[in-house]
Amino acid sequence: MVEREVTGQGCLIIGAHGDPPPAGAVAAATEALGRGAVIGIPTETVYGLAVDPWKPGAAGRLFAVKARPRNVELPVFVAGIDQAEKLVEDMPSSAMRLMEAFWPGPLTVVVRRRHGLRADLGDNIDTIGLRCPAHPVPLAICAAYGPYATTSANTHGSAPFQDATDLARELAGVDVVLDAGFCDGQPSSVVEVLGDEPRSLRAGPLAWECIVQTAAGVPWTR
Repeated sequence: MVEREVTGQGCLIIGAHGDPPPAGAVAAATEALGRGAVIGIPTETVYGLAVDPWKPGAAGRLFAVKARPRNVELPVFVAGIDQAEKLVEDMPSSAMRLMEAFWPGPLTVVVRRRHGLRADLGDNIDTIGLRCPAHPVPLAICAAYGPYATTSANTHGSAPFQDATDLARELAGVDVVLDAGFCDGQPSSVVEVLGDEPRSLRAGPLAWECIVQTAAGVPWTR
């Protein structure tokens, strides 16, 4: 595990190549999350920022680092459907079909948030966006630590970072970045599923026709 500090920012970059990623890199990420810090992580799409939204003040730090308005809810990474179900109120069957078909992968599913869930994800307390990423680093963190809030690594409205060093150098307020190489995928498709009919909130790598058919339980055909 290789560590280096970015001059001027005080951000520690830790090598996280491999599947599974180095245990020390995962431990450093979980330690930082546990003390409420903002960390940078690779995904199969682009680099992301992450915090533990159950830690007081942590989500506020992420909103500040990203200059993101609080009315734009933070999604949550999970290790799989088992973790997701604990955060959801009455999971629709259509949402379950999407998770089973496309997780791990670049699909964020927005569903009704469990009543009384004490996670700070922004001003909206009615829904929660969930994603199980297809990358060994965030999955290992989820397995070791549990679900955590995440968003693309950028200032709000700008292009996401694809390189760990650029992220650590240019985005102030991030404590640790796990470096797993260049991440240049398309940001995830975001789909709201509050009933039987899905609604597209952001286009992404997955074809909309495929999402609609899968949510309805119809095999996808081109």
